[in-house]
Amino acid sequence: MVTGGNAGIGYFVAEQLAGAGATVILGSRDTTKAEAAMTTIRSRVPGADLRNLRLDLADLSSLKSSVDALEDDRLDAVVCNAGVLLDQRRRRLTSEGHELMFGTNHLGHFVLIRWLMPLLTATPASLVVTTGSFVGKSTRLDLNDLQSSRDYQPKRAYARSKLAQMLFGFELDRRLRAAGSTTLSVVNHPGGALDSLTPSRPPVHARSIGQRLRSLPAGLVLQGKEAAAWPAVRAVLDPSVHGGQMWAPRMLGFHGKPRLESLRGQLADSTLSARIWDASVDLTGVDPGSALG
Repeated sequence: MVTGGNAGIGYFVAEQLAGAGATVILGSRDTTKAEAAMTTIRSRVPGADLRNLRLDLADLSSLKSSVDALEDDRLDAVVCNAGVLLDQRRRRLTSEGHELMFGTNHLGHFVLIRWLMPLLTATPASLVVTTGSFVGKSTRLDLNDLQSSRDYQPKRAYARSKLAQMLFGFELDRRLRAAGSTTLSVVNHPGGALDSLTPSRPPVHARSIGQRLRSLPAGLVLQGKEAAAWPAVRAVLDPSVHGGQMWAPRMLGFHGKPRLESLRGQLADSTLSARIWDASVDLTGVDPGSALG
């Protein structure tokens, strides 16, 4: 399963996994866009085995029903890719009262994993792959104001949501290991991904010749979303990947083939990760650890 598999980096994760022979479930809240993405993938990967699952990560109360609709008894991997990035100064909330970026990017995946966990643990060596962001490494969480109710700044709120996601991914792996599970939790970040460097996939994404030419200098440092999908795809497909790792672009974490990135600072802070986990349980009323048995 790829959340947000209908567009952006998630689309390319889905396309590349389908090209490797996987059955891919595109988790998307927009069925029309998911159908367009599946049509585009099939035009490039004849015979691709694709399905769509309606998934609204901003509506936590809907996620159990969405997972129940799968009617599957196992799941090899889930790529927690979907995300919301806002630039408006006005702080927006989900219907349940959570700050929209934190509530979708982090809490939505936190709850989704809770309901997917029985399918994952039923599958030997299954994977949870959480897509963070390099901007998450440059911020700090305020444990007394995780949802930025004071002094809201959209870019900082987004960075905090991605840091919380990454910390969840690492803490999940610690708890899986402690429970003796063979399911692994891996974190990745895609580097700097620009639409103008992304190859066209109409109608999902279109790039003009002018955009391509103007973006060539940026390509020395950044990359398109096709390449930005590589760390997540590597995490799913490479049998040498281990739980608790982080995979990122090779060149300064911004572009290039995936490499293993060492954990430093907050990302290596197990106490902070455990506190974020506990706060997320309090905010959502569910605990993914309760499904570990």
